[in-house]
Amino acid sequence: MTYETAIQKLGEIVEKLSAESLPLSQASTLFEEGMGLIKFCYEQLKVTKGKIFEIKKELDKLKLEEME
Repeated sequence: MTYETAIQKLGEIVEKLSAESLPLSQASTLFEEGMGLIKFCYEQLKVTKGKIFEIKKELDKLKLEEME
């Protein structure tokens, strides 16, 4: 699953929970699925942030080498 797919599914879940009168068991299932998607998205963002940080460190290192 991609981050974009997870966000789309999360939006669909929010719409269903907001717009429909659902039985408690179905609402609970959707809520659990939504929480799983939120966790997945958070982890993806954390990984991406780490990658960006590493790239920035490499760029900063290159800039320092150029100045020498």
